[in-house]
Amino acid sequence: MDSWAIWKAEIWTPCVRVCQLWKRRPAKTVKAHALGVLELRITKTWTVAVRAARRHVLHSKASPAIVIRLLKIIIKPFPSNQPPLPHPPILLFPAPRYQALWGASSGEDHPPGSVSPAKRQIKEIKETKITTNCVTFPLPGEGPEQQLLKPNEWSYCDYFWADKKDPQGTTSVAGFEVLLQKQLKGKQMQKEMAEFIHERIKIEEEYAKNLSKLSLSTLAAQEEGTLGEAWTQLKKSLHDEAEVHLKFSNKLHSEVEKPLLTFRGDNFKKDLKKYDHHIADLRKQLASRYASVEKARKALADRQKDLEVKTQQLEIKLSNKTEEDIKKARRKSTQAGDDLMRCVDLYNQTQSKWFEEMVTTSMELEKLEVERIEWIQQHLRQYTTLRHETDMFNQSMVEPVDQLLQNVDPAKDRELWVKEYKTGEVRPVDMDI
Repeated sequence: MDSWAIWKAEIWTPCVRVCQLWKRRPAKTVKAHALGVLELRITKTWTVAVRAARRHVLHSKASPAIVIRLLKIIIKPFPSNQPPLPHPPILLFPAPRYQALWGASSGEDHPPGSVSPAKRQIKEIKETKITTNCVTFPLPGEGPEQQLLKPNEWSYCDYFWADKKDPQGTTSVAGFEVLLQKQLKGKQMQKEMAEFIHERIKIEEEYAKNLSKLSLSTLAAQEEGTLGEAWTQLKKSLHDEAEVHLKFSNKLHSEVEKPLLTFRGDNFKKDLKKYDHHIADLRKQLASRYASVEKARKALADRQKDLEVKTQQLEIKLSNKTEEDIKKARRKSTQAGDDLMRCVDLYNQTQSKWFEEMVTTSMELEKLEVERIEWIQQHLRQYTTLRHETDMFNQSMVEPVDQLLQNVDPAKDRELWVKEYKTGEVRPVDMDI
């Protein structure tokens, strides 16, 4: 089929029917506009076709209803191997009036005030996402299900995207702020553990001092024999045990308390502040971009409303200048639409950057937390090792005492005492007369 036959069958005849339906312009006017949009059927570049449609709508003197009807009839049977229009109600016809006309089926009109299927579809698309505190999230159950970045790991990068209400419910706390608070809390717990070990050291030092003092006591110093030897060894073991506990306290200080105190010093909080300021700056940028989007959205709505008013004036022919005004209004509406698209693009770029930094930084904080836990685990295990060593030394101090106690012999002690302190072996006898 040649180009003329295609044009007549798919463009001219439908255009005439639309003209008769709308009763806005004579057939020759419709034919002229059909020729103007013929490039939409024969163009090989889809982008050129979209631009041609926009240009035709903006500069045509035909009624907007007729122009939109023609464009819809022509674009609708576009070859199937071409990509679909990228949301034509937004890219080509930003005004709500035109969106409704575009969404109408061929030969079917929408009464004033009704909502077209296209409008309902746009509304549904908008409702699949929600923006909370300037961050856009998908609504539950809408769109493809998101997969965790690190499944089965309970990673920070998967569970701290939303803001959290504080206990009073008055303000929101950012998810990243929760992670920072966890780091600060971990630092505080580490400090308190060091304080606990310090108190343990003080107890050990006091205990060693008292043991050493007690070992010098003269109580029961005059005990003799095998029992006296065991008692002397027991007092000596107290002195040795005091030395063991003193060494234990010194090792606790150098191998447990000090590492807990010095692990991530003052620079750690400075590093956390850098993370905080970096992410907070990105959130401020995101809030600024979102404000720009809302401002551009409002400007577009105002331009659409102004265009609709001028379109109604054109239809009832209130002013001779209305056609010129409506051209300006269309250009402003299109510009407002372009501004909105630009603002949305900048917002998405900023949110994407915030997302990437959130993933990177949260995983870094996760790594820091793992290091903190492993560090504390290592030094608490050192505490238990030292404690076992102390018990072993104490046991070794007790063993000689235990051995001497086993050798205590009351008969031997009596023998030794008698030999040293006897007063005479001759026993008394009866007196003679």
